[in-house]
Amino acid sequence: MSDQSLAAESAEPPRIGVIGGSGLYELLDEPVTMTVPTPYGPTSAPLAVGRFGGVAIAFLARHGMSHGIPPHRVNYRANMWALAHTGVRAIFASSAVGSLDPALAPDTFVVPDQLIDRTSGRADTYFDGDDVQHLAFADPFCPELRSALTTALDARGEPFAATGTTAVIAGPRFSTRAESRMLRTLGADIVNMTQYPEAALAAELGVGYASLSFVTDSDAGTADAATPAEQAVTADAVFARLTAAHDRIVAVLEAAVAGLTADYQPRSLVSPDASARVLAAAPKHAEAL
Repeated sequence: MSDQSLAAESAEPPRIGVIGGSGLYELLDEPVTMTVPTPYGPTSAPLAVGRFGGVAIAFLARHGMSHGIPPHRVNYRANMWALAHTGVRAIFASSAVGSLDPALAPDTFVVPDQLIDRTSGRADTYFDGDDVQHLAFADPFCPELRSALTTALDARGEPFAATGTTAVIAGPRFSTRAESRMLRTLGADIVNMTQYPEAALAAELGVGYASLSFVTDSDAGTADAATPAEQAVTADAVFARLTAAHDRIVAVLEAAVAGLTADYQPRSLVSPDASARVLAAAPKHAEAL
């Protein structure tokens, strides 16, 4: 373990985690970095620990420091385990999303309260062995953390929807027009590639999770007929809007972190003893990562 890791462990343990999505790879001015070995392999990037919004947090770049990890290859189990193992009990995760609802225009924020999992093949549980647990997942996002986000958005005068349903697709490709129509008929308002299994894995570890979703595009278009190119999603358009909105996203996250009560307690959606057993698992040696 590096001197930086030792220093981070001796400092105030972070109780809040922030996961940076596309376009958000750094957050803290003077972070202490920590490489956290996990039982599931390496995290997307080292944890960056420091003060943000007046409290100690741990920041993790979901796609790596240079966006080198596509959504279907993110090691979600390692990421969430490392944050929880470090002491995090609440996670605010930023996400770029496409809109499936004409009322949700690009440059709008959404704080989703529901999701539809359309991924496949992802390692999405810590309980895939003899220790069988069934996660109560009717309400996948923590209401208290969602309230912290909506309060922050309202205080800053940002345009936002306080509820919404995310359809989570595998990626890395974007949807066809037919798939966008299908997702709308399923009841989805926005589409994303990473909110699942992050939300489920956090819940299995007894950690609260909420998503600050920023609408970058209208997915494959809201009309059945051919849509003008500027209305259909492209990677260039997504990153351009994220770059332009970077400071707004950071400001909302900072306000939400600052506004979360010091006595916040996450929901228990599986047995706390089961969560503790997962977090007590022996990590792989750093040399093996």
